Amino acid sequence: MAFLGDAMSHGMLPGVAIASLLGGNLFVGAAASAGVMAFGVTALGRTRRFSQDTGIGLLFVGMLALGVILVSHSESFAVDLTAFLFGDVLAVRTQDLWHLAIALAVAVPVALWGHRAFVAMSFDPRKAQTLGLRPRLAHAVLLGLVTLAIVASFQVVGTLLVFGLLIAPPAAATYWASRIPTIMLGAAVLGVTATVAGLLVSWHAGTAAGATIALVAVALFFLAAIGAQVRDRVRISGAGGQHAVMIAAMLLVLPVAGCGTKPAQEDVPHGYVEGAEETAEAQPRLVVADARTGAVRVVDLITEEVTDTGRVDGVQAVNGDGRFAYLTGKGSARIVDSGAWMVDHGDHVHYYRTQARDVGSVVGDRVLNADSDPTVAAVTFGHGDSTLLDRQALDSGSVTARGELKGGVAVPYAEHLLVAQADRVAVKTRDGKDVTRIEQACQSPRGQAVTRRGVVFGCTDGALLVSGKDGSFTGEKILYPRAVSEAERAAEIRHRPGSTVLAAKAGELGVWSLDVRAKRWTLLETGPVVAVNAVGEGGPLLTLTADGVLHGYDTKSGKQVAQRQVLSAPITEGSVPPVIEVDPNRAYVNDAGARAVHEIDYNDNLRVARTIKLEIEPAHMVETGR
Repeated sequence: MAFLGDAMSHGMLPGVAIASLLGGNLFVGAAASAGVMAFGVTALGRTRRFSQDTGIGLLFVGMLALGVILVSHSESFAVDLTAFLFGDVLAVRTQDLWHLAIALAVAVPVALWGHRAFVAMSFDPRKAQTLGLRPRLAHAVLLGLVTLAIVASFQVVGTLLVFGLLIAPPAAATYWASRIPTIMLGAAVLGVTATVAGLLVSWHAGTAAGATIALVAVALFFLAAIGAQVRDRVRISGAGGQHAVMIAAMLLVLPVAGCGTKPAQEDVPHGYVEGAEETAEAQPRLVVADARTGAVRVVDLITEEVTDTGRVDGVQAVNGDGRFAYLTGKGSARIVDSGAWMVDHGDHVHYYRTQARDVGSVVGDRVLNADSDPTVAAVTFGHGDSTLLDRQALDSGSVTARGELKGGVAVPYAEHLLVAQADRVAVKTRDGKDVTRIEQACQSPRGQAVTRRGVVFGCTDGALLVSGKDGSFTGEKILYPRAVSEAERAAEIRHRPGSTVLAAKAGELGVWSLDVRAKRWTLLETGPVVAVNAVGEGGPLLTLTADGVLHGYDTKSGKQVAQRQVLSAPITEGSVPPVIEVDPNRAYVNDAGARAVHEIDYNDNLRVARTIKLEIEPAHMVETGR
């Protein structure tokens, strides 16, 4: 059963992957995959040609390999694999608690009803058969209970932690108890102890919560084993036995007590903002604006709830920084809090949601770029100057200016500001003080993108990639494969957040694809397009033409792989062109004429997964919460 629990926890990966790729419920996908695994184990276990362990091993490897193939087939896989393994115990929702409560309500009566059969089957299946306790049925039911526990828990604590809490606490309890009911109770107590101690350690040490809980559970097992060995060697009896129990208890409590003596290292942990709710998955939203009426709406892409956030007179454009939308109006930019964002810690990601609202405005003409980090937001306007805003004030619902930078697009990066000036990129502090300049030149910078490899700035001869760590910054040029005219250069760079494959219009020729990892430009001669975006590694490059057709291209071969009519009518000259927003699972195209936003499954031949109807014309759009 221990081996089966491990195999079952990993065998859910194909179901989770398929559910994610199809946009379905991960819980249902996991349950289906676990059901297939359980059926296969039961079927193979009835043959006499090999042991049940062999069948479990075969299905373990097969299901895990299938899951990895499905994940590798889509580089834009929407499920965080770290979260799949260790879950996100810090983001437990009411829905997750209901799942666990229902699983408990099923498991407790079944465990009580089948307890005698389970015990007999575990010790001697032949004796159980003689007693009429039907060991095969008992085995199948016990297998069902293991499956239920894993499926109900994996979204909260992940597959590895489920397996750790299934094995380590009861294994530890067997050193100090000899009756099965006592071992069951002791396992529950040790599981709770591991959870509480693991959370305390992760808080003070700044480690991943789920992995820390699993490690503490294993550590408790070894402490219990060491304590039992000490007990057996000294052979204490009577009153001395009480001292042995006290010593063992102290060994178990020491990790918890040690945590409490160290003060917290940060005032606001893990990117939390007062009043926000942490969630287990991304909370994508769209901020849309009507060019004719100025009406602004925030669309929750999970619930399809639409929030009215006021109007912006003369709205001309909208930019976003992952949470806030900056809408260009008459002489100012209105800032709208979409109420959804993520905080990326590298090894894990935290997702938050709160109520959407209008924050305020900042004086300036057309917004060229808006980027932010947890400390500062930089908004660059058409005249080339950037206004620095206090990000924590924005989080709390107010606009507070920290200063202004003259003559350059400012991008917050690595606790500094990268400012693209006339021919160089300058590195400044968050207060605007000079630090250094990147040696490589970047003539007439236009367009920028923040990637995991660094910040990309568009230059006349290609791109400049600036990366930095611990206050040290370097630049690397990525030149065009040939000389390009001003009309053909990549002036507006688009990409999926987190991806290292970028896209930009190339004038009348078509579109540029830039692979930051390979440091290579590729020209796709598609002809003129009105919108472009890149899914990322292994995914298509998406373009929208004036006839309202969405196209998908393979960035390596340059060949078209799919196309679909998306817009209700062709795009007329002089109208606001639509945009393509891309996240790890879907793409979104705004259709002002139809008063709708189309959700595109780019992994399924650009299938229109759903159409979200609105009461306004969404001429301008930006996605947040990613």
